Amino acid sequence: MLVALGTPSVPTAPAVRRFLREFLSDPVVVDAPRLPWRVFLETVILPRRARRVASAYRSIWTPEGSPLLVTTLRQATALEETLARRSGRTIPVAAGMRYGEPSLRRALDTLATAGCRRIAVLPLFPQFSGTTTGSVLARLERLRRSRPGLELATVREYATAPGYVEALAASVREHRRAHGPSRRLLVSFHGIPVRYAERGDPYPAQCRQTAEALASALGLAPDEWAMAYQSRFGRQPWLGPDTFEILESWGREGISPVDVICPGFPADCLETLEEIAVRGRDRYLSAGGGSFRFVPALGDRQDHIEALADLAVRNLGV
Repeated sequence: MLVALGTPSVPTAPAVRRFLREFLSDPVVVDAPRLPWRVFLETVILPRRARRVASAYRSIWTPEGSPLLVTTLRQATALEETLARRSGRTIPVAAGMRYGEPSLRRALDTLATAGCRRIAVLPLFPQFSGTTTGSVLARLERLRRSRPGLELATVREYATAPGYVEALAASVREHRRAHGPSRRLLVSFHGIPVRYAERGDPYPAQCRQTAEALASALGLAPDEWAMAYQSRFGRQPWLGPDTFEILESWGREGISPVDVICPGFPADCLETLEEIAVRGRDRYLSAGGGSFRFVPALGDRQDHIEALADLAVRNLGV
């Protein structure tokens, strides 16, 4: 089972509102006192954000639908084909979203109906955080209790898995062969609140491990790359440095070209296609920057699928 965070079904304010309500109501994602947060969410957050976020989604929506969902389904198909080639038999693969559709329940039912009794769960979050993989595990455990005899083998993280790191490095090399060399690479990850890290969430350490492994695979000197965090939400302190602030600094310094890659996102989505490739570019250029280049997510490229197959095989024992 491949698991992604989720996406609205359509890029409209009502659909985005439903999606954000489910996402931001998860106590693992927002650990504020329930009743005050619920009131604040319904009266302030959702009315303000739904229409604006829907507009952002419309700017990246494709004729096939949500980029995240489309790519995740393609990854599932490609992974099933790869596992069949490797094992010589059919190993069903289903995709589920932690929030939205297709749901985790639907994915679990699909595999159980196909006769699966041991399911390798692969959350598409290479770096573990309680706010992502932790939430997936908690939800799946609740669902598993009503299915006696079903065993779940979960990949908790793959921040430095060799196949994953090499696929990232290969994507950067191919990008630079197509577009020319770059003066600086920014490795951007989704942020989390500082207090989560202070309570022991391993996410920032694993982000650093991925970034360093990628830089090493590319043979980059310390002054040729940097790491930052994006997608801040609310007023509380989040992990830093901030991606936009780094891009503005590089723009003011006249560093060009710059490449940006987001290794924590195995499929391009709102946070990469709109936040980084559009707004990040604008912030860099407005600060005086020259050439800004976004390195796409790994998606369903074959070396990435092979890396995911390695993880699945180890957890299935096939």
